[in-house]
Formats: sequence, C-alpha cells, structure tokens
Amino acid sequence: MSEEIENSPQPPEAEPALDQVAATVIRAKREVAKVATQQRLGQDGRRGPLRYGERVQITDTKKRMSTFVLEEGGYFQSVRGNLHHSEIVGLNEGSVIETASGHELMIMRPLLADYVLSMPRGAQVVYPKDSGNIVAMADIFPGARVLEAGVGSGALTMSLLSAVGEEGKLISIERREDFARIAAANVDAWFGCHHRAWQLHSGDFAQVVADLVEDASIDRVVLDMLAPWENVEQSARALAPGGVFCAYVATVTQMSRTVEALRGTQSFSEPLAWETMSRGWHVDGLAVRPDHRMVGHTGFLVLARRLATGSKPLSRRQTGRGGAYDESGYWVADDVDERTSTDRKVRKVLRDCLVKQPDDATEVNVQATSTRGALTDQVAQTLGLDAVQRPAFKE
Repeated sequence: MSEEIENSPQPPEAEPALDQVAATVIRAKREVAKVATQQRLGQDGRRGPLRYGERVQITDTKKRMSTFVLEEGGYFQSVRGNLHHSEIVGLNEGSVIETASGHELMIMRPLLADYVLSMPRGAQVVYPKDSGNIVAMADIFPGARVLEAGVGSGALTMSLLSAVGEEGKLISIERREDFARIAAANVDAWFGCHHRAWQLHSGDFAQVVADLVEDASIDRVVLDMLAPWENVEQSARALAPGGVFCAYVATVTQMSRTVEALRGTQSFSEPLAWETMSRGWHVDGLAVRPDHRMVGHTGFLVLARRLATGSKPLSRRQTGRGGAYDESGYWVADDVDERTSTDRKVRKVLRDCLVKQPDDATEVNVQATSTRGALTDQVAQTLGLDAVQRPAFKE
C-alpha cells in the first residue's frame, strides 16, 4: 500500500506567478548591472555614454554647478529647471540640453578637482592647487610605493592613487577612525570600488610604520599633520636612498620646525619650502584683466631628498647673521586645534558616507593607537559597525 502511494503520480507543482518571475529577473539584472557599473567606473569608465551609477555634474548659464549620482527613477531639481535621470542616461559627456522652462544645462562627468570641493568632509581637505604640486614636485610616479599620513577626508589620497596606478602601493595612515572611514567612503565613491593599490590604517603614524614598513622600502613619504617633525626620524628609516619627503603644513612656525627637524637628522638634502597662489584671469576679446578674487594661502610645502646611508648633507653656505633659534618659543601641537568640523557634523557625514559604500568597500585597519574621534561605541553600533572587535581606543 505504501509503495502504491509512493509510486502514484504527484500533482504538478504550482508555477510561480508571472509578476514574481519578473521581479526576480529585474533584481538579477540590477545586481549584474551594479557589478558591471562598479567595474566600469573609476579609471576605465570615464568615457562613453553616461550610465546609471555614475556621478555627473550639471552647470547652468551662471556657472552654478550641481553634482549627483545617476539613479533609476532619480529626479534633479533646480531653479533652472528639472530633469529625470533617465533623460541624462545615454547622453554623451558634454551634452547641452534645454529644460522645460527654456534654460540650458551642460552635463559633464566631474573632474577630480570638482569632486574634492563638493564631497562630504570631516577634516579640511588639501586643495587641488596643492595636491597637484605635491604629485608633481614629489614625483609620484606609476608603480611608486608611497606612505601617506593624515588622510583627512581623502582628497590628497585620490590624487596619489591616480598617480601610482594599480601597480603601485599607497599606505595611508589616519589617527582618527571616524575620518578614516569618511575618507574610505569618498575614495571608493570616486573610483567606483576599492582601489587595489590602497591600504588604509587608523592609528599612530610612528607605531604603524614601525610595525608594517621595512627599512628603505618606501619611495615617497607625504605628511599632512599638525606636527610632521615628530615623524621625520621614522620617515627617514622607511625611505629608500633618493626617496622624497614632502610635508604639507598650514603655518610658518610649523614649516620652520619641520625644516629644522629635517636638517637635524643629517639624513636629507637641504629642504625646499614654498607656497602656491592661484589667480584666474578674465578674457573677453581685448578686455583682459586678472580676476578680482584669487585662491591665496592654503598651506606650505616642505620637500627634501633622502641621502644614502653614511652620507652627510652638503655644507650650507650662510650669508648674513643667520637665523635665530629659540627652542622654548617653538610652536607645539597642543597650542592649536585641528581644522575639523564639529563632532555632530562628522557623525552625520559618516552616516551618509557609509550608506553609499560599494559592496567591496575599502577596509579600515584599526590599530590600538587609533583615536575614536566622533565615532563612539554607541555611534558605531548605530552605523552597523562592529564595536566589539575594535581595539581599546586611546583617548
């Protein structure tokens, strides 16, 4: 009897509803499109028709710019007119379209300089005029091994990654974990996925370098921190002979102390120090004049080359009476606050950034010497971060 029941024909399984099948197919297509989009974005995807998932920049006739990501069902609103994102997808970069209100809008992919000025930030960024100087003067070449400290919001990091390429290596160190996570989200958003040449650590520079970096294994060191002179010795150990040390500082006293620290090690060539000012010009036929506004002082750059082991720097030829030195009057880091936003704003920026991260987001390697910043355990749990596995923070 039991065999008859087992061998009896079974009723056919009910076929899934057509709407369920369609929904499954749509979800599968979206997942495939998402992966393909991440592969196309970044260095290999900045040409061809505009696609969903790409960041675009719209400029009106008054040179006002708006930057956003193309999304299915998305809608752009402005005082010059409104657009559905579907009207932009498929257009070639550089297209000029007319809104229903009769205004013209130009559509481009944003340049890195545009993205840096519009991206979410927690710490002050290195502006394009300075990051361009750093890449050029420090000779950041394809395939270089670069050590960066003071990631901030990731502005300089993107320029360094673009210069070293996928065959190079960039080790970035940020003392504050909240800033490190904001920088990771910004960099991933620009390249479309994790850049395989990038390692991001949160912790004390000297400790991380001592643990991870071998002697004479780094081609370039770039520091953007309050007291770079405290890490000159560790930088000298990591740099290969002929390597470049470059520091970005905001004040004259920081610049002075960094230069003297480089001289004091007897391991570097005579340092160079300078600042860059940028002024645009108005050109309209024969009416040519400088703009009324300019980008003045943002920071100083200090650059020196690593000498071979056992070599001494060239003797300095001093003219006049020389400089005055007063160790007791030196500026110290505790006297000046960091140029950062409030903790409340940092938490908001961090929350917004984490929501937009790709699936293969950059991992932040948190060291025991990291400081939490605005990222308390309660905030970490709210953002979905594992607070248990993070090491004890140093306040």
